Amino acid sequence: MSPDAVLTQNPLLNLGFKIPFDRIRPEHAEGAVDTLLAATQEKLERLAAAPERDFAGFMDDLDTLTDQLDTVNTIVSHLDGVVTSDGWKAARKAIIPKVSEFRTMLSLHPGLWTALKAYAATPDAAALDPVQARHLKLTIDDFRRGGADLPQEGRDRLTALNTRLAGITNDFGKNVLDSTAAYELYVPTERLAGVPARVQDATRRDAQEHGQDGHRLTLHAPVYLPVLTYADDRDLRRELWEAQQQVGRQEGRDNRPLLREILALRREKAQLLGFRDFADYVLEDRMAGGGAAALKFERDLEDRTRPAFEQENAELAVYHRAQAGADAPELAAWDVSYWAEKQRKAKYDFDEEQLRPYFPMDSVLSGLFEITRRVFGVSVTEAQAPGWHPEVRYYDIHDESGVHIASFYTDWYPRDTKRGGAWMNAFFTGGPHEDGVEPHLGLMCGNMTPPSGETPALLSISEVETVFHEFGHLLHHALSRVPVRSLAGTNVAWDFVELPSQIMENWVMERDALDLFARHYQTGKALPDELYARMVAARNYRSANFSMRQYAFGLTDLTLHVEYDPASDADPVTVARDVMARFFPYALPDDYAMIASFGHLFSSPVGYGAGYYSYKWAEVLDADAFTRFAREGIFNRETGRAFVDAVLSRGNSEEPAALYREFMGRDPDPDALLRRSGILASG
Repeated sequence: MSPDAVLTQNPLLNLGFKIPFDRIRPEHAEGAVDTLLAATQEKLERLAAAPERDFAGFMDDLDTLTDQLDTVNTIVSHLDGVVTSDGWKAARKAIIPKVSEFRTMLSLHPGLWTALKAYAATPDAAALDPVQARHLKLTIDDFRRGGADLPQEGRDRLTALNTRLAGITNDFGKNVLDSTAAYELYVPTERLAGVPARVQDATRRDAQEHGQDGHRLTLHAPVYLPVLTYADDRDLRRELWEAQQQVGRQEGRDNRPLLREILALRREKAQLLGFRDFADYVLEDRMAGGGAAALKFERDLEDRTRPAFEQENAELAVYHRAQAGADAPELAAWDVSYWAEKQRKAKYDFDEEQLRPYFPMDSVLSGLFEITRRVFGVSVTEAQAPGWHPEVRYYDIHDESGVHIASFYTDWYPRDTKRGGAWMNAFFTGGPHEDGVEPHLGLMCGNMTPPSGETPALLSISEVETVFHEFGHLLHHALSRVPVRSLAGTNVAWDFVELPSQIMENWVMERDALDLFARHYQTGKALPDELYARMVAARNYRSANFSMRQYAFGLTDLTLHVEYDPASDADPVTVARDVMARFFPYALPDDYAMIASFGHLFSSPVGYGAGYYSYKWAEVLDADAFTRFAREGIFNRETGRAFVDAVLSRGNSEEPAALYREFMGRDPDPDALLRRSGILASG
């Protein structure tokens, strides 16, 4: 068979709306990317040389220039993250430098940059509508930020920096995934005293599937967190906690040597482009505007939260002494969750495990979809499409008039070939066009508590919130009505992108919303009033500690990208440890190196680097914005329509602060989050 014939049979070059995941193999990746790079390069040269330009023939084409390439790159990266293998690792490693080099070349293309500036000076450009004008402005800004005005020597260096950053950050993420997957610990039943029966059943079954006796413990959250929270065996808690600290530190998978290089490359890139540091480069086009503003935001929250944080820790220490005795050792890292859970149970007569039977995954999803229908006017129905794993499910979304506006995949449970955490991503960005509406395609992934034997997947309250959170991101993608794809959906400032996701979490604590899905998986009975009341009473238990943990991550990120000098003798691992030390209720070991597994910051060239503060920034927005739903009705269709019209449908077609003001009629109240968390008194 000729090479051309092989390529025409490559499923990555023949993608329909329903991606043929059942036929895509690692060996298809590099050939598809090579073909698309060549085709995109050819289109790029034609675009740069076009003698006459208008928006439809120039900016529109530029907007969609890399669509096919982006989709294939997303699919390959996705498959390496959810069904990884040596083949997928090699495939991704092969395409990363090629794609990175092309992206840099695109932003540095002198002919295209000249053409873009020439178009900006035309009467056609002066007459653009506001969305098109914003697209033109942001595109010019992106070219400048991408180095378009650099001399040739600077362009060459920027290309080298971007290519190396793409490769080394991929290595970082791969090391975290491999480290997590490599760990297993087999223990007898007696060592799991205190651990919920559902976890014991699942780990016993896992051991049997691996041909072993006892229970197989891993570092996946549905196993790791319950052991840290409930296991009476202190040595087991310590062993698992210490194993978690080795992720990203093991021989052959050690990320610590990569950190300084990543930070140095990022700073050099920022300074090459005229910025003081990487944070100023990243945040220039975000709501914070720069590293100094983001640092001030986090440090102000820290100062206002610290009194409540210290009070919570003092109360836990007193409780621990009273229960464990005066001779008991000080609370260590592997003790705090265990004793905090006991204190919460004593204080509120509430154990989160009591909620799980009321949160089977299928019911949670059906309730989420019903809430979405009532509030935002769209319906979600399960459909059929090839998936990448037997657990994958597929859904369609239709608007109130029955138009198919989006579809999405879900993949909710952990496995050793899948990266940790939860996330949403986009495969295709559709939207309005001359023939109607082109549907969007996205996905949601997680690592939730899986089904076990005859027992369905029973979620914790935090897992329910995570499902709602990721669906908020999905709605931001699915409900986009922006005709310019690069401004559509979740392509917004990262300190605004978490607003649609985090606001969805609020419905999880509302009684009327819970009544739609919180049903006991065996009896079908609704969540009892007294259990709901205890859950609400315990809602803000140790909320200051949770907040301080988030500040620790955000301030560590900003410290490394603003204040730390990679050229100094200081070790970034030590710098990170010293920042985090003041935010935890226990002493950190001298060799503490959580930063070596912090994939949010270091597993992609930018990712959440210098942007982890965005979670708290957007929490302020969501806490404030939900007050309108609380005031007007959590199922109020008009309020939901206003949120769609101002936020969910608008993408980056307008400044995020303006979109927020359109929905709320004012700027955000900075105290809203602290009031909701109980850290600041309501009033």
